[in-house]
Amino acid sequence: MAFEALRRPSLARRLVLLALGWSLAALVVSALVLALLFQQAALRRFDLGLSDLIDNLTAGATVDQGQVYAPVLTDERALRAYSGRYWEIAERAPDGRIRALVRSRSLWDSELHPPADLAQRVGANPGQPVTFSTPGPLGEPLRAMARQASYPGRATPVIFFAAEDRSPIDRDVRAFVAWTAGAFLLLGAGLIAAVIVQVRVGLRPLWALRREVAAVRRGKAERIEGEFPIELTPLAEELNALMAHNQEVVERQRTHVGNLAHALKTPISVMIAEAGQQPGALAEVVSRQAQVMQQHVDHHLRRARAAARTQGQGERTEVAEVLDELARTLTRIFTDKGVEIDWDCDEDLYFLGERQDLMEIAGNAMENACKWCKGKVRVRAAAKGPERFGLTVEDNGPGLRPEQREAALMRGQRLDESAPGSGLGLSIIDELARAYRGSLSLSDSTLGGLRLEVDLPRVG
Repeated sequence: MAFEALRRPSLARRLVLLALGWSLAALVVSALVLALLFQQAALRRFDLGLSDLIDNLTAGATVDQGQVYAPVLTDERALRAYSGRYWEIAERAPDGRIRALVRSRSLWDSELHPPADLAQRVGANPGQPVTFSTPGPLGEPLRAMARQASYPGRATPVIFFAAEDRSPIDRDVRAFVAWTAGAFLLLGAGLIAAVIVQVRVGLRPLWALRREVAAVRRGKAERIEGEFPIELTPLAEELNALMAHNQEVVERQRTHVGNLAHALKTPISVMIAEAGQQPGALAEVVSRQAQVMQQHVDHHLRRARAAARTQGQGERTEVAEVLDELARTLTRIFTDKGVEIDWDCDEDLYFLGERQDLMEIAGNAMENACKWCKGKVRVRAAAKGPERFGLTVEDNGPGLRPEQREAALMRGQRLDESAPGSGLGLSIIDELARAYRGSLSLSDSTLGGLRLEVDLPRVG
């Protein structure tokens, strides 16, 4: 159920996901750009140190009879073996390789290992530094710089190298990335919370409008009330106009149905009365068929009225009040039979429909029970959920066999002609219950007779 709910389109979820997508993308890009800028800035500062070292070597180096002599530098790191800071003065050998002429004491018995194409790269841009990465004497990662210079009295240019362990820079960059990621994760969490709050607050008027519409549908209000944002006010006004129009259409249909009922009932009553005054087989046939016509008219008019009412605005009817009135009326009607009606109803139970329909449903059910019982009828009305309730009517009469129960729901079917009535009671209950999207079921009662249960809508 939860998975199905997630698959359904949701405006709030769409807004939250869209905002989160853009926010997370912006955070990730910002974090990457910041880390890259920090690394580039650190490398520029690092390269300045290497460039200063090469400048000192270039300025202090001397050439005597073709031999290159390095200046005396005071950099203690360059004097300590494998300290991580190195320099080297080299030249390009006739075979194309780079051959070291002088190197720092820190290199001890090792040499720098520049890339194979470095001699070509520095020779192509004399005086311009070229940076590269190479492993140090102890395997540490070195960032190195090389620059070519020419000296008078020496035919072969000289290449100056300066290199230093870049591990501290890499550690600083990793630490910066870690702190930046943590900070951006916190910022992302804050943005997620802010987006959720923003969407919930922003959509609150829409949910309020939904509650107002539900209140109208449940019969708790006649129109949408309340202050809404200017974006929703036209929608609320249109809904009110639509409900007013529907109510007008329903009232027009009810008036039309009432007029049709009066128009048809009078001629049929006249036919029945005239046929009753005339002896003979023809009069008997006319009288019987006119009564059938009258039953059909009543049946279809009842269905039309019920359908029109269920399409209109919701109305609420207190169930206990209807049951009390019916119980008192039927007790008086069946006084000679000594019928005892025991009824019970949940508190604050309201039928979502018109009082006339509930009176017809409960009245037919209770009247049938009174007709067939042996003096005892039990009526219960109880909620089955927030939107449905069940009306149960039981008696201690003879009951019905399973095959008789299905036949009893057929319109006009009478199982026993000994009891008065048209035989439409159960079918009327079934039709009205269906009009309210409910149902009617028959079963055996614990009292010994028939148990009738009707499922109907309620107002929570």
